[in-house]
Amino acid sequence: MEKKDLYDGFVQVEQDLQRTMTAMARLKADMTNVLEQNAELEIENKHLREHLQELQNTDHHSTGAEELSKSKANLQKLYEEGFHVCSVMYGQRRIDDESCAFCLEVIYGEHR
Repeated sequence: MEKKDLYDGFVQVEQDLQRTMTAMARLKADMTNVLEQNAELEIENKHLREHLQELQNTDHHSTGAEELSKSKANLQKLYEEGFHVCSVMYGQRRIDDESCAFCLEVIYGEHR
């Protein structure tokens, strides 16, 4: 191998290394941007969750509503679909969706 070939080989390796270093610098900058965006989004997400929780707590306290048990929620759904859920007329259709004090007592009696 001649000295010129050896020198040209080193020059080629040096150029390849410089291209690789440039590519690595670009990748590092891109990764830094992605990590910064991720951190910002995590903080924003946390703040939005806290705000949503505050809104839900405010709505819950302002309406004075309590969550119904699963069975009472099912009765409420039947009532909203137009059926009586009281023991007096259970299963009968409510005419023109009229209100029924007995049904409301069954559904919400303990929550009022």
